[in-house]
Amino acid sequence: MILHLTTQIRLLTLSLAGAVIALLPILSDAGQQTTNKEVPPNTVKAETNPLSFWDGRLILDIEERMRGEIRENNRDFDSSIKDDNDDSWLLNRFRLGLTLKPVWWLKVYGQTQDAREAFSDRSNIPGVRGAEGDDSFDLRQASISLGDAKQFPLVLTIGRQAISYGDGRLVADSRWGNLGRTFDAIRLRFEEPKYWLEAFAMRPVQIERHEFNPSDSEDNFGGLYFSTTIIPKQTTDLYFYYRDKQDNQPDLDPTNKVDPEGSFNGPAASFATLGLRIKSSPDKWDGWDYSAEFAYEVGDLYVTDRNSPRSHLSAFALAASGGYTLTETLWKPRFGLEYDFALGDDNPNDGDSHSFQTLYPSGHDKYGLMDEFGWRNLHDLRAQVNLQPTRELGLEAHFHTFFLADTSDYWYRSNGISVLRTKTPDGRDVRTIGADNFAGNEIDFIATYDLTRNIKVQAGYSHFFAGAYLADTGASSDADFGFLMTTFSF
Repeated sequence: MILHLTTQIRLLTLSLAGAVIALLPILSDAGQQTTNKEVPPNTVKAETNPLSFWDGRLILDIEERMRGEIRENNRDFDSSIKDDNDDSWLLNRFRLGLTLKPVWWLKVYGQTQDAREAFSDRSNIPGVRGAEGDDSFDLRQASISLGDAKQFPLVLTIGRQAISYGDGRLVADSRWGNLGRTFDAIRLRFEEPKYWLEAFAMRPVQIERHEFNPSDSEDNFGGLYFSTTIIPKQTTDLYFYYRDKQDNQPDLDPTNKVDPEGSFNGPAASFATLGLRIKSSPDKWDGWDYSAEFAYEVGDLYVTDRNSPRSHLSAFALAASGGYTLTETLWKPRFGLEYDFALGDDNPNDGDSHSFQTLYPSGHDKYGLMDEFGWRNLHDLRAQVNLQPTRELGLEAHFHTFFLADTSDYWYRSNGISVLRTKTPDGRDVRTIGADNFAGNEIDFIATYDLTRNIKVQAGYSHFFAGAYLADTGASSDADFGFLMTTFSF
């Protein structure tokens, strides 16, 4: 019944989109009757975008993405057990957005999303045992922006938004994930030609199957982000974040078998993050490029809620990369190196924590394609090669070597909360056995082809070579991952 109703709503939405397209002549005539002063500069014109109407005042955007995945031993590194993640499945995501700009100083944006997981042995509950799950037709974004930085330096944006800062290591829309990430937020931006400063307060939106997705009232996040190009040939960013979070772990549901892994934002905490990021400007260093980021955190962490034992947090993380592109050579090869480090806790029982907290990351393309690691308790050395055989085709190969920063802390997966394993097969805490800190190696291959301006096809394969840490703490089978994804967007 619910599926049937959702299908009807989705068809109704597509019908409405078709109706708007059908009204193109009317909307175009309305646009011709306006004065030039009312038209925002640099808007998308109807002749270049078939979904842009009314001289760029009304724009539709559509995305249909489908990805097939196959995984083996990704969750437990144990080939002797058939885990529900040792499987293949199909992920589908449909998004429909509408931008309305009736005057230069007002922009209204709304976007719906329908996301599904099919042909999987996993539960369809988002976040349970790694599942993407189903989130039928829901509101993804709905915001109002007052101002235009090209006309006046202040812009205020209020509502549900997809927000990313810097390279997305700490705050980002999860673009790889089928559900993505948005925030209910208020942002005030001051922008000049060579710098911008943004103050914000926000709450992450929680995915709730078959219900309207609410923001988490117990997870409050705010801060300042400053970015400038005053230093020649690079972008320099400074940021301050503050997170105040209550324990919002759900009660276990014996019917759906909901466990807390991946389905909540972690135990209570209150801490600040201060950071610096630099990134070279494209094509300014004769083929060379570089980036670096450093973040330090201080505050308090709790075991569960504010009444549970508290630890004082003091931790840092850093990332540095560099590469060289042979721009005059066939296929324009780029060779790069990257090192990512995040501190782990050396003693879980001393009342102090040095385990770096990852906030709301998007780490899919940073710490291995298989998403086995996050920016927490980690050493990751990556070598990569990028090739461009044609303008439409891009090829990539990455080789990662992973170590845990401290084996007195856990191995954290890509969201920085979920852990690989907490106990050995004989019941001992993995943090107490003195395991080797070499986690393993991963090799990734990715091919991306722009079939047309609006259609992209991407395929990838990864193999993980299990390291000594896995052998010391339990099963240590190698793991495999492959995917094929098509994206249609307008």
